[in-house]
Amino acid sequence: MSLSSLTKDEAAARSALLDVQRYDITVDMTGLLEGELFASTSTITFTCSEPGATTFVDVAMDVARATLNGQDLDVSTCADGRLPLPALAADNVLVVEASTTNTGSGEGILRTVDPTDKLVYVWTSLEPDEARRVWACFDQPDLKAPHRFVVTAPSSWLVTSNGAPESVVDAEDGDARVWTYPDTPRLSTYVVVVNAGPFHEVRRQHDGHDLGFYCRQSLAPVLERDLDELVTLTRQGLAFFGERFACPFPQERYDQVFVPNLGGAMENWGCVTYGDGQLFRTPPTHAQRGVRAEFIFHEMAHMWFGDLVTMQWWDDLWLNEAFASWAANWGMAGASEFTDQWATFLAAGKRTAYEMDMSPARHPIRGEVPDVSAAMSNFDAITYVKGQSVLHQLVAYIGEEAFVEGLRDYFARYAFTNTRLDDLMDCYSRAAGRDLSAWTKAWLDEAGTDVISLDGDALVVETTDDQDPRPHRLDVAVFDASGDGLAPVGRTSVEIDGTRTPVDLPAGDLRLLNAGDLTFAAVKPDAGSLRLMLERIDRLEDPLDRSLVAATAGQLLLLGDVAPRDVVGALTRALPVETSPALVEPFLAQALLVADRWAPGNESPELLHRLADAVLGLVDVPDARQAALRTLAASASTDEHWAVLDRAVEEATDLDLAWRCAVRRSELGDLDEDRVARLLEADPDPDAGMRRLAVLAAHPTLEAKEEVWRAFFVDYAVPASRETLVLGATFWRPGQAELLAPFTHRYLEELHTLKGGLLNQGLTIRAMFPLGAGDETFLAAAEAAAEDSRLM
Repeated sequence: MSLSSLTKDEAAARSALLDVQRYDITVDMTGLLEGELFASTSTITFTCSEPGATTFVDVAMDVARATLNGQDLDVSTCADGRLPLPALAADNVLVVEASTTNTGSGEGILRTVDPTDKLVYVWTSLEPDEARRVWACFDQPDLKAPHRFVVTAPSSWLVTSNGAPESVVDAEDGDARVWTYPDTPRLSTYVVVVNAGPFHEVRRQHDGHDLGFYCRQSLAPVLERDLDELVTLTRQGLAFFGERFACPFPQERYDQVFVPNLGGAMENWGCVTYGDGQLFRTPPTHAQRGVRAEFIFHEMAHMWFGDLVTMQWWDDLWLNEAFASWAANWGMAGASEFTDQWATFLAAGKRTAYEMDMSPARHPIRGEVPDVSAAMSNFDAITYVKGQSVLHQLVAYIGEEAFVEGLRDYFARYAFTNTRLDDLMDCYSRAAGRDLSAWTKAWLDEAGTDVISLDGDALVVETTDDQDPRPHRLDVAVFDASGDGLAPVGRTSVEIDGTRTPVDLPAGDLRLLNAGDLTFAAVKPDAGSLRLMLERIDRLEDPLDRSLVAATAGQLLLLGDVAPRDVVGALTRALPVETSPALVEPFLAQALLVADRWAPGNESPELLHRLADAVLGLVDVPDARQAALRTLAASASTDEHWAVLDRAVEEATDLDLAWRCAVRRSELGDLDEDRVARLLEADPDPDAGMRRLAVLAAHPTLEAKEEVWRAFFVDYAVPASRETLVLGATFWRPGQAELLAPFTHRYLEELHTLKGGLLNQGLTIRAMFPLGAGDETFLAAAEAAAEDSRLM
């Protein structure tokens, strides 16, 4: 079925014409127990400001019957996901009965069969305009309305929706139960949800909230293992955001559902869904726990920013995501055990935004979105990472007190309505007592990264494409290096407005620009400071300062001002004495990335060898052992390395490290299919097949690469999870360019026929991008594909 994409002009016209009072939606999921049939009846009550006008309702299903104000409609006119509505009355009731068997692609709905026990699970995920695939609706964010669901599902299933059910009773016919839910608040069509299956459920009562946690039965032991931590994080987040926003989450029920084959998470009101890759099969490292906590806080922040107050149109989607990402770090640092989260963000996350924003792929944070299909075209590191970094700079620019006051005003003023960016900025301007229009234009409408350096007694800003410099509020920290350490001398706050800003700094040897990481900018230290920061990174007491050194080294690598060997050298010096668990894994990951993918081919093996040798010293450090062994498994090359790994595999209580070693051996040419088969048979993980694919993906043979390719693009047999990105990176290994060259152009061809919904398509596109494997012909073809409207 070809579908029309709602344009901004069409949405504005329909929003001016209609006011939706409510949705009453009945759903029949009994056909999903053993088949693919999903059916719904959507009753929409709405008014029309111009009686006699016509419009359309969105429904990308097989429509069996439709009535408007009691009169049958000609359902044969339904085309391209739209059912035309004839002359409307002032008050209207539309009833649409429809069904779909498109429940296996992840377009709005996904039916999954767990391979271990054959149990069936179903989730819905409706952003941006996928609600039309499961029930008729006016599928745009600014036509909010209460939704009431009545769901009939197999009797062995649990159903979750946006609140607690009013009743659960046996159906009159068949082995089924009927779940009736109360009205939701006024919500956009993309944040309502129905999930169902024989879930393992745990409930906890805390702080006036009824907290629910769900997963498939085969992962129940993993959920139970991590339950206390999940409960604690949820309580901390709800309390923190409720207090800081002066608006407690306004309902008792808050569910979190871990579902199979979901490439990310979705902020459904009161019922967040996560891909169950967040239930780590092996006891998670500190970094993995931090990533999961970030997901929990991010999706929770959307309850206020996105659900309670919603963008009017998709051109402010960047703001929705950037705010939730910023708030996640803010909340984790302020309310959870992850107090060094800003250091982790800088070391592990911000690099991706600098890489994109300092490249030809740069684009402004906000841009025009003429139709829904274009909403996700810039759904990338600039949206999420640079976006939240700019909000972090705004906090520094106007002060956290004014920032919070502006947010409180915003939520109180616009609860359960829709807004534009200007509405938020007006709230900040009132709170700060300063005009932010120039700040907004400079940061959001111009692409590229400012480069800040210290020239004598002035900070100098270089810009992209001869733009005017952005306003920056940043700190410069000065350190004395007269001894073996680095003693703090002082910290100076500066507000930059122009290409050259005088600054009065105390005397010292190391001047750390953008100390505290308050702004989004690349920095160029003076020669003496650069030498000291790389040589003595381990002497800086503040984890955020050490993180800034690593990040600055990464920026200078992008600018061509340092060599990969210098960056790896600094990180391997820092790692043996790094005391913050927030930085150990990011530093390991950065060192591995630079040695593996940034270093020249003739230097990479030696840098990997040096990294592996350095990691050996961390294997016996309890807090670093697991991460160190994983890095060693990715870089091992000597008998000593393999001896340490083999002993660790024998002592391990799970198979994670054994799989990682198998991947490395396969990359080096040693693919032992019998060993892989034994691992697969012994691994209880329902997604263990992914680990086998990773072993094949690393192997430098055409046959192995083809099998992985088929799993991605032909059989759609790769479950969507964070591991999908790892699998893609493993496919595109350095040193295999000749073997991989034909696949680069095949990747572009596959984009035209790629199946799946928003989250899963985006995950596959990112995972299988030809990382470091394309030549000039691929680059030209990729640039043409980026302009191809058929791929929007």
